[in-house]
Amino acid sequence: MNDGNAVLRVIQDLRRLVAAADPGTRLPSVRELTARHQASPVTVAEAVRQLVAQGLVETRPGRGTFVAAPPHERRAPDLSWQTVALGPRRTGEEEMQALLALPPAGAIPLSGGYLDTDLQPAAALGAALARAARQPASWQRGPTEGREDLRAWFAREAGAGLRADDMVICPGGQAALSTALRALAAPGDTLLVESPTYLGALATARAAGLRVVPVPADNDGVRPDHLAAAFARTGARLFYCQPLHANPHGATLAEHRRAPVADAVREAGAFLIEDDYARDLTLDGQAPPPLAADDPDGHVIYLRSLTKSTAPGLRVAAIGARGPAGARLRAGRLLDDFFVAGPLQQATLEFVTAPAWARHCRTLRTALRARREALRDALRRHVPDLAGQPVPRGGMHLWVRLPDGVDDVALAAAAVAEGVVVFPGRPWYAAEPPAAHLRLTYAAAPADLMDEAARRLARALRSTSVSARSRRAEH
Repeated sequence: MNDGNAVLRVIQDLRRLVAAADPGTRLPSVRELTARHQASPVTVAEAVRQLVAQGLVETRPGRGTFVAAPPHERRAPDLSWQTVALGPRRTGEEEMQALLALPPAGAIPLSGGYLDTDLQPAAALGAALARAARQPASWQRGPTEGREDLRAWFAREAGAGLRADDMVICPGGQAALSTALRALAAPGDTLLVESPTYLGALATARAAGLRVVPVPADNDGVRPDHLAAAFARTGARLFYCQPLHANPHGATLAEHRRAPVADAVREAGAFLIEDDYARDLTLDGQAPPPLAADDPDGHVIYLRSLTKSTAPGLRVAAIGARGPAGARLRAGRLLDDFFVAGPLQQATLEFVTAPAWARHCRTLRTALRARREALRDALRRHVPDLAGQPVPRGGMHLWVRLPDGVDDVALAAAAVAEGVVVFPGRPWYAAEPPAAHLRLTYAAAPADLMDEAARRLARALRSTSVSARSRRAEH
């Protein structure tokens, strides 16, 4: 109580001084106020802190405390110089921000790259992390490349081609991809990608200063003939590929194309970055083995993340390669952030090696299959123009072609206004898209909301189509 009264006395004294002084006037020092009010330095500092928070005084380190200028007299900061200093903004940054943005309140999300909270094994992960956090050894510095037992688990998942020593643990698949592109290519080099392909790969490649060249893909994955031609034409030594349930279009590289793709990479003396993000998300049938499982000469760089099949907060992935490429990856990770937090690695290992992991994967596949079918049924009922398209055997998305003349970006904006969030197809292409598409995610909303989501999307499509016809009539 006495401390509170002392703080109030100092505040009242300073308020009186501020009222009688001009902006910029120096106020008594802490030592002077301590002696004047017989108060402790802590009490005086608290009084000053409160007045700073109210905008009445300002502190200048090493100089003292001063009367603050009224808000209307303060000069607005001029940050325009930063535009010149920073230069042009990197292509893809705005699209990535939009992709990762949280949906507005009340909107139904048919966009995003993570599981709905109802599908995440949060309780099991939390329990594993709590146990790991209580063990002092998990807080100590471990190998920079990550725990050997966790690296061994990822190596087994990749097939017989990689060992624990070939792997390095990373804080998520995006970080692993960024490391790979910087470690295996130099600014100005060419990166071949499927068309369309993962938006994050395009943004990361451009941020690394790489020239991105698209290679056509269809329902059977990337076209080997076009891939070989692209290698020959560009001299590229790096190809980024998602052979299993590719994001956004959902295709899996067909069995009859696996060997020709490998041949094209080998004949070019190149590397193939295999992004195996959807290994746990096969909904129909059995997933083929990774390309890394049949790679005798070290052409495949294998990337596997657990985030998509668990929760956004489980930022754990691994990337692996043999020979000098593997050494460069490990060095690149060391320069980025030393190592992934020990408790997170230990919790991840406990989770994926326990029976809870297999149960989660079975439950997840059942739930995703139900949501996928619910969205397809809803589209057939309310948006038949978007139904009847190829059905992915796994992953998290439907890739739907729009009717001729419909602008995908305009439709996405109209959909948000109707209360459903979708993502346009245009940003997923490294060059001009051959047609307008939407990527519709069925993993981010429950099955019982799919019907309403399709109703809202139908309204947005009608309004966009009317606007497009009006523009054409004006011309």
